[in-house]
Amino acid sequence: METRLVRIDEKQIDEALVKEAGDVIRAGGLVAFPTETVYGLGGDALNAASSEKIYRAKGRPSDNPLIVHIADMEALAVIVREIPASAVKLAERFWPGPLTMILNKADIVPCETTGGLDTVAVRMPVHPVARELIRAAGGYVAAPSANRSGRPSPTSAKYVVEDLNGRIEMIVDGGDVEIGLESTIIDLTTTPPVILRPGYITGQMLQEVLGEVAEDHTMMRDDSGQAPKAPGMKYRHYAPRGELTIVDGTAQNVVEYINGKVAEARRAHKKTGVICTDASLKQYRADVCKSAGERSDEEAVARKLYRILREFDDEDVEIIYAESFCADGFGQAIMNRLLKAAGHKVVHLS
Repeated sequence: METRLVRIDEKQIDEALVKEAGDVIRAGGLVAFPTETVYGLGGDALNAASSEKIYRAKGRPSDNPLIVHIADMEALAVIVREIPASAVKLAERFWPGPLTMILNKADIVPCETTGGLDTVAVRMPVHPVARELIRAAGGYVAAPSANRSGRPSPTSAKYVVEDLNGRIEMIVDGGDVEIGLESTIIDLTTTPPVILRPGYITGQMLQEVLGEVAEDHTMMRDDSGQAPKAPGMKYRHYAPRGELTIVDGTAQNVVEYINGKVAEARRAHKKTGVICTDASLKQYRADVCKSAGERSDEEAVARKLYRILREFDDEDVEIIYAESFCADGFGQAIMNRLLKAAGHKVVHLS
């Protein structure tokens, strides 16, 4: 299959190209496109065959649900059995934006889109190219991240091409994304609502709207053996090709431990890498050291994380060590992705 790459500027949207991309999805094809979080791989959410094509293109397990992207609030009522008051409150506060809600699905949504579940994950992105494409495609676009399953999610079209060229019909290059981590996912079919995946919309922000909100116990721990109710819950995700280990402890102990392990790996002729911050960058002795920025600037860290993981692959790094980050607020989302990327391999130092 030949994959067409087109460039669409969000500040001057080419309506003809958007229509062309929408027509591809309407015809059952797949189009990768930018959102404010990461690039998504879009297909017709109401077409079972399109969802099956997404799973095949990504190499994704078919019990891993897809997120249905909509562009207008009116579209929500078509794909869910009912819209609870909690969903209305969250939509008024956070939509369009990086929040996914899980609701009971209507019959029109095929089980192939929901991973066989009776619930559906729904999001309304804020990115103007994404919204225009969703409308052009018929209003309902199933879109997981536009990468091969298990790989770091793409924050630029370059990495979509790397993973999916020749596997999908079209890639829309809209430049680098703004946030860099996938949306927060909250399950509104339970009481109290449960956060299944942390993201830019934090638990505290959700509590301000809904009151009591719980967290799924697997967010910061190893996967459960049950079928995932939302993307990113069950399987290893976001992983570089190299072996990644997170090291947690005091700053000095972390640096000493990582440098010791780096020396061991280099003696074994393994290329090494370190993910750290500006404050510690010059203290490491790995072959490739990359700073995610200032530890206090979590938004900058989030924007850089997946790019750094991809760059390690580009540079053939085999052994990677990462400093840990604060697991509160938006930092919880950063640590969630790091833990998934490392397969929950963490060394805890005093």
